[in-house]
Amino acid sequence: MPPSPSSPAPVFRAQGLTKVYRMGEVEVHALRGVDLELFPGEFVVLLGPSGSGKSTLLNILGGLDAPSGGDVWYVDHRLTGADDRALTRFRREHVGFVFQFYNLIPSLTARENVAIVTELAEHPMPPEEALARVGLDDRMDHFPAQMSGGEQQRVAIARAIAKRPAVLLCDEPTGALDSVTGVRVLEALEQVNTQLGTTTVVITHNAGIAAMAHRVLYLGDGRIVREERPPRRVPAKELSW
Repeated sequence: MPPSPSSPAPVFRAQGLTKVYRMGEVEVHALRGVDLELFPGEFVVLLGPSGSGKSTLLNILGGLDAPSGGDVWYVDHRLTGADDRALTRFRREHVGFVFQFYNLIPSLTARENVAIVTELAEHPMPPEEALARVGLDDRMDHFPAQMSGGEQQRVAIARAIAKRPAVLLCDEPTGALDSVTGVRVLEALEQVNTQLGTTTVVITHNAGIAAMAHRVLYLGDGRIVREERPPRRVPAKELSW
């Protein structure tokens, strides 16, 4: 839920995050001093043009990349400076990822694609439950090639939530989909957020998706330039673009 005066401690806390990529003699400043808090159960949308720093920020929060400066904390664990082993454990135990392209294994069924993750998790939900939560009860034994793009993306969401992560980080999850199919994917994310209480962060360039968020963070030139709280959260099924 959105933070209030009696809110619990943030799930993520970032202070002064910077990220500089060096390509030869050229420096690219992807993040320029980002301060951020994300709270349990929130649905947060990150909006901004290409190159604004959205994916870089998400990758740092998820332990896939390290900042050049600043600090990032997950609950009471400082991620900045953590070694590869600690970050791998953090990702395995606490974070689910959903990307624009589904990254499913073609030779495995939907059930088997999800089962790969449950075999590594400490307290996983059964693959069948994860798939049912995203509306794929009747597609569990289909292969990716037998499924639509939206169905494949929902398998990817099921795979991400099967390990019961506290946080779900989604980078353009509807970017490769038409609006009708995209709405079905967003409904799955909405259900995960509401029913499981999973803190959910969605990167998008699509401003229409912002209406379903608790908070919307606008990025520009490596900074959070403004924050908005929609007066009414619009259900995913009412979205169109």
